Amino acid sequence: MKNEKEILKWLNGELSSEEIEDLKQSEDSKTLEKIAHYASQLEAPKVDAQATFEAFKTKNQSKNKSKVRTLNVKAFYRMAAVFVVLLTSAYFIYFNTSTSFETQIAQTKTVLLPDHSEVILNATSKLSFNERKWDDKRDLTLDGEAYFKVQKGKTFSVNTNSGIVKVLGTQFNVKERKNYFEVHCYEGLVSVTYSNKTIKLPPGKTFRVINGTIENVDDFNSKRPSWIEQESSFNRIPLDQVIAELERQYDLNIKDDGVDTSKLFTGSFTNTNKDIALQAVTIPLQLSYRIQGKTVILYNYEVK
Repeated sequence: MKNEKEILKWLNGELSSEEIEDLKQSEDSKTLEKIAHYASQLEAPKVDAQATFEAFKTKNQSKNKSKVRTLNVKAFYRMAAVFVVLLTSAYFIYFNTSTSFETQIAQTKTVLLPDHSEVILNATSKLSFNERKWDDKRDLTLDGEAYFKVQKGKTFSVNTNSGIVKVLGTQFNVKERKNYFEVHCYEGLVSVTYSNKTIKLPPGKTFRVINGTIENVDDFNSKRPSWIEQESSFNRIPLDQVIAELERQYDLNIKDDGVDTSKLFTGSFTNTNKDIALQAVTIPLQLSYRIQGKTVILYNYEVK
């Protein structure tokens, strides 16, 4: 086929007579005639320039407009709830690493702390502390009674609803019950803070508060609390506190029938035999009792 320049000149009518005759003699002449025929049928599309410009401007503006979506309130609250759950879970996993130990009625438990300090919990008591922060702050919360054998180190604090006990390394017992707060020091030096006042206890000393009144307590020479040996001991303690301890050790409901529960009791009872324990408390106080299932009724002994 002829080269492109000659074909374009022919289509545009720019060939001379000799060049046209020469082109007709070529083998491509029929094909070229068809091309010329169809090209003559083509017609450039008519364009409304103003309309085209307006359409382009409208399309361009629509692209530049920000897309606005309607807020799905229900979906938003669902997402917020999921976020709160995840945040709370993260807090408890990474920050709130509280460890707790609890005893039930007639139960004791020995707990070994991260620094190898030892705690023995008496019946119906609870101990808790933050294990993650333990190396920086030896801080515990106690609800009930516990005996502590503390390894030397940073300040060791026992927090109760009644007061705070602080030591560096020693052995002591803390009892915090309803209307009763007591600390015994068996070794070292114990600092007790009660009502914004701090008292230092050396070995053999006791700090005791009953019904909001600080009591004078005789010195002692025992090496550890008697309840560890399954015996509960009392020194001039109101009967209602003794009754409460009986209920903790034997799962009893003790009621009094006209008995003065404010009278003081000095003595002890075993934590292994209910009948012997009841007799150990009632006989010295000239009281009697009767048992109805798990209920014990105390009444004044009638002298005949």
